[in-house]
Amino acid sequence: MRRTLLSLCFVAASSLAAAADPAPVAKPAPAPVAQGDAVDFIADAKLLYRIAACGGTTALDPKLEKIVAAHCKAITEKLDAFRAQYFDKNRTWFDKVVPKDVPKTVVYPFGGGDLLSALVAFPEATEVTTISLELAGDPRRLKTLAPRSVQTSLNALRGEIGGLISVGSNTSENLSNGQRNDLPAQVSSFLLGLVAGGYEPVSMRYFSLDDAGNIHYLTQAEIDAADKQAKIRQAKEAKLAAKDPEYKASSHLKGDWLSPNFSLAFSNVEIQYRKIGETAVRVHRHIAWNLGDPYLKKNPQLIRHLEKKGQVTMLVKGASYLLWRPDFALIRGYILDHLKWMLSDSTGVPVKYAKGAGMVQETYGRYDGAFLDGVQATAHDDEFRELWKSQKKRPLPFRFGYVDINKQAHLLVTRPKS
Repeated sequence: MRRTLLSLCFVAASSLAAAADPAPVAKPAPAPVAQGDAVDFIADAKLLYRIAACGGTTALDPKLEKIVAAHCKAITEKLDAFRAQYFDKNRTWFDKVVPKDVPKTVVYPFGGGDLLSALVAFPEATEVTTISLELAGDPRRLKTLAPRSVQTSLNALRGEIGGLISVGSNTSENLSNGQRNDLPAQVSSFLLGLVAGGYEPVSMRYFSLDDAGNIHYLTQAEIDAADKQAKIRQAKEAKLAAKDPEYKASSHLKGDWLSPNFSLAFSNVEIQYRKIGETAVRVHRHIAWNLGDPYLKKNPQLIRHLEKKGQVTMLVKGASYLLWRPDFALIRGYILDHLKWMLSDSTGVPVKYAKGAGMVQETYGRYDGAFLDGVQATAHDDEFRELWKSQKKRPLPFRFGYVDINKQAHLLVTRPKS
C-alpha cells in the first residue's frame, strides 16, 4: 500500500586500477558544486506554491483564475479541516508526548510526499529528510501548460494527494500515479505541507548523492544531459507501448511503480523554507531510493548520507509493514543505531528488534492486530498485541498513520533506555 525508494547518482563512483598496484583505487568524489552554479528553481516553486498548493496571494494569469479558484476551494476546505484537527485541536498531545530536547534533525523513511506529518509532529525541526520510491518531479512544466491541461493536472493531483490532506497518508497507487502527472506530485505535496504549517519556500534545488553520501547539487549542464536521456527512454517506452497495448513502463526503483514522465535529474529535491514572517531558514530534502536490502547493498550512498547526521528524531508510519520483513534489515539497522526518539504506528520497528537493540517502547491508543492481511497473526503482530495489552492505556484522540485491524488509532514511541 505504500512506500520505499532510491536515487540517481549523476556522478558515478568507479574504480581505477593503477599500473603499479593491481588493488582498486576509489575514484575521488567531485568537488562540491558551488551554490551559484547549482540551478535554483525557486520561481517554479513559488508558482506551484500558488497554483497547486494554494499558498500566497500572487496574481494569476486571468485565464487560470477560475481554474485555480475551484481547485483551491476544494483543497482549502480539506486543509482547514486537517489543520484544525492536527495543528490546533491535538497540538497539546504532541507537545506532551514529544520531548522538548529531541534532535531537530528528522529522518522519515517510507515518507512519500508526506512532509506534512513531520511538520505536525515536529514543528521545531530545522532539517527534515523524507525517503521513498517516488521521485520529486519536474517543476518546470506548469508555466508551459495550457489552461485546460492545468485543470486536468490539478484534478488528478487532488486525487493523488487526497488521503494526505485527509488523514496524513496516501495509497501506493496514488503515489505511483503521481509520477505521470504533468505537475510534480511530490513537490506539490511538500509545498502543500508548507502551506498547512504556515511556511513559504525560499529556494528549491535538485541533487544527487556521491559515493560517500555527500550532496551534489545539479548544474544546468547535468540537467540538460539528463533531459536528453529521458527523451531516449520515453521514445523506447512509446515503441514498446505501440507494439503491446498492455505494456506499462515501470520505474527503475520498483518494477510495479510507473515510470516517471520526466527526467531522472528531478529525483531528489531540497526545499529551503521559513515560517511566514520569520527569517530563520529550515531545510527539507526528499530522496528517492529503494530501501530494500538488495538495492541498498548495491547502492549504499543513502545510508552513508544518513549516518553523517548522527543521532536523529525519526518518524515511520503507513510503511506497509516493510520493517517487519527480513529483507529490510539494513534500513531497520540504521534506524535502531541512530534514533534518539521515534514516533511510529505499528509499521515501525517490531518488538523483537527493538528489545534486541536495548530500546523501550511505549504504546498509545489501541491495537488488536495489523491493518494489512499479509502480516496479521504473525510473530511480530502477536508481540505488538501483547505489548499494547501489557501497558497502561494511553489515550490517542486522532488517527496518525495506519489504523489497526479494527480501525483503531494507535501510535508507538521507541527510544533508548534512559
